[in-house]
Amino acid sequence: QGILAVAGAGDQVLVPAPYWPSYPEMVNLAGAQPVIVETTAESGYLLEPEQLRRALAGHPNVKLLILCNPSNPTGGVYSKEALEGLCEVLRDFPNVYVLADEIYDQLVYSDDATTTAAELCPSIAGEPGMWERTLTINGFSKAYAMTGLRLGYLAAPKQLARACTTLQSQFTSCASSVGQAAGVAALTQVDADWLPEKVSELKGKRDQCLQRLADMPGVTVKVAPQGAFYVLPDVSSYFGGDDVAFCRELLQEQKLALVPGSSFGAPGTVRISYATSLDELNLAMDKLASFLTQHQ
Repeated sequence: QGILAVAGAGDQVLVPAPYWPSYPEMVNLAGAQPVIVETTAESGYLLEPEQLRRALAGHPNVKLLILCNPSNPTGGVYSKEALEGLCEVLRDFPNVYVLADEIYDQLVYSDDATTTAAELCPSIAGEPGMWERTLTINGFSKAYAMTGLRLGYLAAPKQLARACTTLQSQFTSCASSVGQAAGVAALTQVDADWLPEKVSELKGKRDQCLQRLADMPGVTVKVAPQGAFYVLPDVSSYFGGDDVAFCRELLQEQKLALVPGSSFGAPGTVRISYATSLDELNLAMDKLASFLTQHQ
């Protein structure tokens, strides 16, 4: 709805890669053209200001930038300083809106327990001059483990919110009553310590996953993920860089399912989710290590 409210036929939408696979297809459904902007492993797969400037200067029909923070599939997090750099560029292109997907914004990691999620992963809408041109997407699916209930929300300036409401009234009407009741329960009945405890658990699983991957030959993670619950290691030294063949053979031989990075615009990588028990995670890492040993 946010994309349809801003972009249409003849427009272009910037999608930094790696990306959630639905983003380019949503742009196509709106009749617009997705413009993929490659990022690098060395930057933690974060869009850098000069990359953004080149993309905007080279594509004058861009109406929208999709920015996922924290990122699925990389776990990368844009700090306040990183967002300031992007906003400095965007001020030179005042007709470009931002769709800020912040569904993972509560799942961010720090060694300082006093630092808040809002400090670690600030919203781009909070930067000077950005509220008027930002559609912020969030929901209950990730922070409150309510993926199946499909309860989300959008915050935007009135004219954009009104356009999205008009579209929603013809698409889904509203969230289910069950989902709304669950959302109220999440906000009013969940203990204040529950979410920080879950984030701490996820951080421990991230660290365990990274430690295991570091011991595997030919597997690299340039920058540790700082949010969400994914890691996107490079496995291009196997199967000639064919990540689809890698995942297919891994599934057949070890009964272990990973997602090919090419699905996210990142060929030669695989996406690992560590949102599981430590026992399951270690079992998966054992299977992956065994598989790599057999295919060295």
